[in-house]
Amino acid sequence: MKILYPKKYENFVKIYAEEYQVDENLIYAIIKAESNFNAQAVSSKGAKGLMQLMDKTAKDIAPENSNNDLLNIDTNIQLGTKYISILIERYDNIGIAVIAYNAGIGTVDTWIEKNIIKKDGSDIENVPYKETNQYVRKILRDYKIYQNIY
Repeated sequence: MKILYPKKYENFVKIYAEEYQVDENLIYAIIKAESNFNAQAVSSKGAKGLMQLMDKTAKDIAPENSNNDLLNIDTNIQLGTKYISILIERYDNIGIAVIAYNAGIGTVDTWIEKNIIKKDGSDIENVPYKETNQYVRKILRDYKIYQNIY
């Protein structure tokens, strides 16, 4: 099972999970879903690195580092972990934070406002974007698997 659910880049994940108070297993689940641990991954939309961050997101969460190299493992894990920690703090719910990581804060805020999804995350099956709906389920499933095998 550990072959299917590796813990690569442990030194960086451990440092930033502790710094931003995010469960390491959630970070591994996000990395697995986003890039399958390929540090050089670049999506068709321009998301980069292990945690598939957009340049604009990186600039928003770390304006002091405007020249972020998102293909750098250390930088990517640091900023991705910081971003998910911001989302968890904002929504006070891991499921909703994961949805926002994929679909964006504005989209999630609109869905909550229009009662499409609840802020408590009790109805994530109502996420209207098929890709995001599948994404959040995969992350939460893999998060539990990581928690159980390590």
